Amino acid sequence: MSFLEKIKNHENQQRQSQRSQTAAAAIASTTSGTAKKKGGFKVEFGPSKKDILNFTNQLAVMIRAGISLQDSLESIGSQMEKEKFRTVVLDLKARIEGGQSFSQALAEHPDVFTNLYINMIAAAEISGSMSSMLQQLVEYLDQEADTKNQVISAMVYPIIIAVMAVTCVTFLLTFVLPRFLTVFAGKEHLLPAPTKIIMAMSMGMRNYWFIIFPAIAGAIMGFWYFTNKTPMGKYWWDKTKLKLPLLKSLCRSLYITRSLHTMGVLTNAGVPILDTLSITAHIAGNMLFENMWKGIFEQVRQGKKIAPSMEQYGLMPGNVVQMLQSGEESGTLGDVLRDISDFYARELKTVIKTVTSMIEPIMIVLMGVLVGFIAMSIILPIFKMSSVVS
Repeated sequence: MSFLEKIKNHENQQRQSQRSQTAAAAIASTTSGTAKKKGGFKVEFGPSKKDILNFTNQLAVMIRAGISLQDSLESIGSQMEKEKFRTVVLDLKARIEGGQSFSQALAEHPDVFTNLYINMIAAAEISGSMSSMLQQLVEYLDQEADTKNQVISAMVYPIIIAVMAVTCVTFLLTFVLPRFLTVFAGKEHLLPAPTKIIMAMSMGMRNYWFIIFPAIAGAIMGFWYFTNKTPMGKYWWDKTKLKLPLLKSLCRSLYITRSLHTMGVLTNAGVPILDTLSITAHIAGNMLFENMWKGIFEQVRQGKKIAPSMEQYGLMPGNVVQMLQSGEESGTLGDVLRDISDFYARELKTVIKTVTSMIEPIMIVLMGVLVGFIAMSIILPIFKMSSVVS
């Protein structure tokens, strides 16, 4: 028996074993309570974007190696640690064997696979370029994850400094300042205004902490709910982010990179332009950009060009609109979109470094001002009382 025949027999045995395991799943589910007690309680969430990226990367490699789609899905699913994602992948295999296309099977799981993902796979099925399309999806998902990580890393340091500042001020007001109150007792008329303010804040935090801290937490949760769950609040916050001095350049570069990169990938994949615009609006990440892409969608559906429709919104730089117009006229819109998105991806990295380098000293100065104000409020009355005594 040749080596290839041994491999095929081994694969057949694996498939038979998998079918047996699937048939026994219903029986095993009746004893899941006992199994959970033996194995311990386990909380499992749905597949993350990193899981989707790893799945797509493995699938691209296996398809490029000549392995069939069903066998690839079975092999990947059997090796997954997350039970929920393994169930999804094996369900994809079962649906494909039942006669559905890969894109139709993916569409049955909209909470896992995005419209962009499904449409690119559908375009690959029409063009017969599944391997290259999966590789494009890997590159797209990888760049999206890299962009998200850059933005998150840029916000980590300011958040740490802010938490340290709040902790330090709270410690000074609740534990350090009360020790000086006995020194200043009976001499309140001699205290300067900064000291009186700090003393009032200290007494308020010590006497009414059970009101102040829940009020602060409630205000933060209320702001989050207003800016994330209500259309008016979300629109206001998205508009504000495009006007704030430090966030303006960062957010604008992020939204332009994400929109044009998505549009370029879909256009080069052969997805119809109306579907491309609809998906781009969905992933824009900002209501102003989302409304812009939806407006362009309506105008393109009426027979108009993208560039003139985009120009009236004023969200895209003029040179971007001009390049898109030249791409439409020359029939190279996909290449132009790819070049613009690559440029703004590099621009985004530069903006993140610039904003981070500006935020760090600003946060340090603010923290120094707060601590210095508290220290001055303590030292000033001491000097004032010593001068009165002398």
